[in-house]
Amino acid sequence: MKSQITRARMLQAAKAAVAVGLAWAVAPYLPGVADDYPYYAPLGALVSMYPTLMGSLRNALQTLGGLAVGILLAAAVLVVSAPNVVTISVAVGVGSLIAATGWLGANREYIPVTVLFVLIVGGPNADAYSIGYLSQVSFGIVVGLLINMLIFPALSLDAVGRQLSNYRSVLADHLSEVAKVLAESWPPEHDSWASRADTVVSVSRDVRAALHYADESRKANPRARIHHRDLNADYDDLAALETVTFHVRDLTYVLTGAVWSTPVDIELKPELRPSLSLALDAVAAVLRDWDSGKTDLTAYSAAADALTSLMTELDERRDPAPATSMGAATAIAMDIARILAALHSRLEQPPTLATDA
Repeated sequence: MKSQITRARMLQAAKAAVAVGLAWAVAPYLPGVADDYPYYAPLGALVSMYPTLMGSLRNALQTLGGLAVGILLAAAVLVVSAPNVVTISVAVGVGSLIAATGWLGANREYIPVTVLFVLIVGGPNADAYSIGYLSQVSFGIVVGLLINMLIFPALSLDAVGRQLSNYRSVLADHLSEVAKVLAESWPPEHDSWASRADTVVSVSRDVRAALHYADESRKANPRARIHHRDLNADYDDLAALETVTFHVRDLTYVLTGAVWSTPVDIELKPELRPSLSLALDAVAAVLRDWDSGKTDLTAYSAAADALTSLMTELDERRDPAPATSMGAATAIAMDIARILAALHSRLEQPPTLATDA
């Protein structure tokens, strides 16, 4: 995915700049030995500037945990003997092993780094350095958290609605294209529709990522009390669309087998293609109606009728021919039936609207 400079990222960068500047300006006024190490306050402010408040808090706690473990390891070295090549190497090695456990998330590398800082930079003043280091980083973290909370904390709810809408559109467009292929001359002159089935999987991942981000962005966020969205309903919508995706991919693979005998060699009777085309077009219309917020189930009823007609035609044309002769049409009809079953429970619910701007 190509990175983009969005308004949200620009705001986050501005907040990071403000937090770092404020931490640096105030750090020299901290009492005790902390004022000897003011340069660590901007570092604390920076590590706490995560896009979401919950992420910022988690990142901050993990950072402090890493610093505390590193300081304890350095203290153990100082209790046993003076810092030297062997003791520093052993302490850094132990710190790296603890970091490798992943207990402290992305900030686990602060453990061996802190060991080095305390033993090498702190040196004979390791105790004062440790206090100043931890105090200034903690102060910077507090500044960063306050800035992140007070200046438009990220609340990503609208993005979920847009992603779900795009998901429905991609599925509907793909079904319409497959329906068009069935209505055209056979075999199809182009094959783009066959490869496009995998595109919907990446769309599904994008929607799930957007939902996860939105869910985290509302935790501990004061703006979430004003702007609401039923993310549970969104998760239900996503589950239904993922089921639809599975069957859309399946019917696409069946058709590729009917056209190119791969991945499975299967036959599709020419006289069944018109009914299959109508049924798939009707399912695409259901997805578009759902996206528009209609709840009268007119499109769903039309799709159910189209499926019934297809099933009736399959029964009427059933003959003692080999199983593969009607296998493609039957498989696609079953996929359509399962798609409609997955959609039915969600169609009575309009797409969730957020009040977040």
